[in-house]
Amino acid sequence: MMNVLMFGWEFPPFISGGLGVACRGIAEGLTQQGVKLSFVLPTTRGQAIEAGFRILAADEVRLSAISKKALQKLSSRLEEFEAHFSGASPYATGSYSPAGQAAMLREEQIQRVFGPGNRSSVLDFSGNYGRNLNAEVAQYSVIGEFLGLTEEFDIIHAHDWLTFPAGVRAKMASGKPLVVHVHATEYDRSGDSMNMAVYDIEKNGMDQADKIIAVSYYTKNIIVNRYGIHPDKVAVVHNAVDRERGAARGNVRKPLNEKIVLFLGRVTMQKGPDYFLETAHRVLRVLKNVRFVMAGSGDMLPRLITRMASLKIADRFHFTGFLRGIDVETMYAMSDLYVMPSVSEPFGLTAFEALLYDVPLILSRQSGVSEILKDAVLVDFWDVDKLADRIVQLLTNETLARTIVDRCKEQVRHIGWENAGYRIKQVYESLL
Repeated sequence: MMNVLMFGWEFPPFISGGLGVACRGIAEGLTQQGVKLSFVLPTTRGQAIEAGFRILAADEVRLSAISKKALQKLSSRLEEFEAHFSGASPYATGSYSPAGQAAMLREEQIQRVFGPGNRSSVLDFSGNYGRNLNAEVAQYSVIGEFLGLTEEFDIIHAHDWLTFPAGVRAKMASGKPLVVHVHATEYDRSGDSMNMAVYDIEKNGMDQADKIIAVSYYTKNIIVNRYGIHPDKVAVVHNAVDRERGAARGNVRKPLNEKIVLFLGRVTMQKGPDYFLETAHRVLRVLKNVRFVMAGSGDMLPRLITRMASLKIADRFHFTGFLRGIDVETMYAMSDLYVMPSVSEPFGLTAFEALLYDVPLILSRQSGVSEILKDAVLVDFWDVDKLADRIVQLLTNETLARTIVDRCKEQVRHIGWENAGYRIKQVYESLL
């Protein structure tokens, strides 16, 4: 049986964003394919998680003393990596370059971290995205190194940049193949105003990986063109539908007999919430019996609230803040139209979620999910006039809206996490 050491930063119910939902689905899909899985999270906050695979909390891993033989093995691995990458491209520089990683590990004096004086040492993690995030990512990489020395596995699989250093250090310690899974890039999140420290971590993880999995061809193109990775190194495995979710729309009553247009996601530049707001203003000039709902939180929220007030649409545009669980399901079930105006969307699982509630879709062309939902209405994120026209069209033509839902549901009928698990297992097998 294939044994995989998997690193992830999110997992429901702790953080239920798209990354966490995808990680859970992938892990379950791999388990259905007969893969033995150990999933490492920063913390489970002391709670038990029901899963068909082993879950390890990094803040419960005791950095007990390891054998002298294991230390010698690690030292040897680091020397190999330093020698191999000594002539690496200057594109990857600093402490997150391959050679820099190796040197950093040696400077940490591994004997001090893992030696007899730390038999019961544990590291603290919040598992959030707060001000200590960089420190927690570094600490998490120490756990990756330790597990690389002490666990038995065949493949290392790391999800997104937060876990790439842990995956790299586990590879250094064990010599086992590394797969990095790119759910989003810093280019998606920030455009040309990238955080170069995050970019360097992503670039280094991709360089050191034996294989890269992208969630869409859209994301693969970014990896190739923005990170300089050879196309042959990148496999595409689309995300999937969680068919267990979904509720009968008839079970949810709207408070008012009005059409509801929904935006659900982080209120950040990447998701295009400002385009949604400007579009709402245009639609409300034509249709009065409509309410727009922005469900989510993020750094753009104060600015958008101010802009909404200046447009004088406060009675028709509502901010719910961050929603989770049953509140998300209720919001989908109440909605007549879901709009995803993302500036750069690697995939877009929320489109699948909206379909589970029979909600018609308008999607950004700049998204991975549009590769699958070809019969959704597709609009360039910046074209607010066209987006407004399409919203009016779907809200006033129920036959067209129903046709779009039916066609899109047919397109995802055979897309499940078990299929994604099968594709990922094939990637693993190509490395063994």
